Amino acid sequence: MASVKWQIGITLVTQLGVGILGNSSLLCLYNFTLLTGHKVRPTDVILNQLVLANSLVLFSRGIPHIMAAFGATYFLNEAGCKFFFYFHRVARGVCLSTTSLLSGFQAVRLRLNVFSSMELRRRSSKCIYLCCCLCWILHLLVSIFIPIKMAGPTHSKNLSVKINYEYCSSLNPDRFLKFIVTALFSTIDLACLAFMVWASGSMVIFLHRHRQQVQYIRSNSHSPRPSPEARATHTILILVSCFLSFYSLSSLLSVWMILFAISGQWLVDASIFLSLCFSTFSPFVLIFSDTRVTGKLQNWFCFIG
Repeated sequence: MASVKWQIGITLVTQLGVGILGNSSLLCLYNFTLLTGHKVRPTDVILNQLVLANSLVLFSRGIPHIMAAFGATYFLNEAGCKFFFYFHRVARGVCLSTTSLLSGFQAVRLRLNVFSSMELRRRSSKCIYLCCCLCWILHLLVSIFIPIKMAGPTHSKNLSVKINYEYCSSLNPDRFLKFIVTALFSTIDLACLAFMVWASGSMVIFLHRHRQQVQYIRSNSHSPRPSPEARATHTILILVSCFLSFYSLSSLLSVWMILFAISGQWLVDASIFLSLCFSTFSPFVLIFSDTRVTGKLQNWFCFIG
């Protein structure tokens, strides 16, 4: 049993380290662009919010579970448990909302770049700051229910405990509150996911149609490099696939643990691992799909060669 806990701890430490490296690199990339006076893209504001949310997810959920995996069980009191789980839920919601916002803004921006004026594109960029603030305010308010059902590790043997995380416990609220909380969070998550899928799907369809319209121009070019439309489409599909895969599995496990009986501690460990996956790997997708990064890497390899 101890060896299994150590394996879980080492896995989570590795996952946390990779996630911190990816999010730190992404943050440095966009802030370096700002400090050097280069033109900042409107999406950089959303991506900075995504980096902050990813970091909060990794620290609020990863660090306590790592400490518990290595044997520390009473390092948080009840207030600490409420604090960590509250901000994990806020960060998870902001991460979901900002990813949906990124997909929606890219879809709108793509159509505006083709059909609209520069002034209209400028106005759409200014809306980003307001939308990012609204995302944080919404989830700070909605997640206020989370501290109500969290308790310290001393309650782990209480009959009212629904889920035991070893370092904290989730109490079993009354049926009405459980229904309200589950319905509220599920509605917000499903709405964000549906909007993200719709925005990404519409953008992929638009790019495909646009590529067909200009295919006779590109047919004269024999460059093996993929077109910008193809690169954008691949990035969208990868991000949406990662988000849907990790968050759908994590949400299903969370709902299962809330509404039904737990099949063992492995279910809690799997849920925590999956809840950290998107925050760990999404920065690398964004980094290596950014033309500012790939261009510098190509120049570097050409210089070495």
